[in-house]
Amino acid sequence: MKNLKDKVVLVTGASRGIGQYISQEFAKRGSKVICVARTMTDGEHPLQGSLTKTIEKIRSEDGEATALSANISDFEQCEQLIDQAKNIYGPIDILVNNAALTYFVPVREYVLKRWLKSWEVNLHAPFYLSHLVLDDMISKKEGSIVNVSSAAAVGPGSGPYKDQENEDIQNKPRKKGGGTCYGAQKAALERFTQGLAEEVYEFGISVTCVSPSLVVPTPGTVFHNLVSGFDDPKGEHPELMAKAVVLLAELEKEKISGRVTYSQEILHEFGFLDDARGRGVDPDIPVSGFSRA
Repeated sequence: MKNLKDKVVLVTGASRGIGQYISQEFAKRGSKVICVARTMTDGEHPLQGSLTKTIEKIRSEDGEATALSANISDFEQCEQLIDQAKNIYGPIDILVNNAALTYFVPVREYVLKRWLKSWEVNLHAPFYLSHLVLDDMISKKEGSIVNVSSAAAVGPGSGPYKDQENEDIQNKPRKKGGGTCYGAQKAALERFTQGLAEEVYEFGISVTCVSPSLVVPTPGTVFHNLVSGFDDPKGEHPELMAKAVVLLAELEKEKISGRVTYSQEILHEFGFLDDARGRGVDPDIPVSGFSRA
């Protein structure tokens, strides 16, 4: 495995949830972490969490991290972000495309502006940032890009379909089809992962993708009623996703590049988790076609 000490890692969506834990996990391994999001301080966003809190936590444990605020849906801001990061720590060694934005709205009700913004954050931004870091990675013949996907990439399959409203975890009605946009984006991200992995393999760069095996209780999933609360026993602690991302970043490309996987599946496969469960582990739970490609 690669030594992550002093590696420069850029994590998007680092102000809360999975991105916060990913940033902390890399810092624990001695990496220099650039934490990216739009929420710099508490109170700037309706959901709890901020880059300031993430950085404070890392530094309290003697880790090295810097917060940079950026709107990654804008290519020029992505350019500025990479330049800033390089001025602080040097070229990016590991890119983690974790940030996500979605609205649980059926296609016929989706506001065009929100539809486009969601695609910009969830699919265009991973392209922007990958595009901007690849030259440095290629020149060093080394690098890792880890994309964070979702179980939403697994489609509902062909009909016929039940003529009833979907329900969330708290048995409140949810509009049918509300995950179509997000699911399409994550499926596209998984295909992007494998295509890019093939393109840059000869340059010593690995590109991988990972989803949670179970829903992770975060401010976002709690807000959308995907879990009953932060202590939902049916959920997966964000630390498992963080450990899975770090594992994918440190494995040699020959072992992992092009892999689309699930958190507990990959941790179990490499001996870091004994009691694995959920998607990728339980054969009765459907998985993405890309994860078996």
